[in-house]
Amino acid sequence: MSLILLHPDDNVLVLSAPVRAGQALVIDGQAVTADVDVGVGHKLARRALAVGDKVLKYGAPIGSITTPVVAGGHVHLHNMKSDYIASHTRQATGAKGS
Repeated sequence: MSLILLHPDDNVLVLSAPVRAGQALVIDGQAVTADVDVGVGHKLARRALAVGDKVLKYGAPIGSITTPVVAGGHVHLHNMKSDYIASHTRQATGAKGS
């Protein structure tokens, strides 16, 4: 299986192999279908997550959900934020010398 549960309290799973949109997955005994392609090392929701829910990885909170995520949905910068540090993106900032 391509999903790794790092801690029993986690509400996300880590991918050890890529998942393709439309791929059937089983999470905690429930059949779900991946809605997008997701790469190795990224996170999928173990259950549905609502706005404000804490994202738990290694049994510890790593951020909060900003947009609802279905079970099996990709959890990343597009739908979660760090509660501890500013997120870095690849968007231009308009800094001098850029």
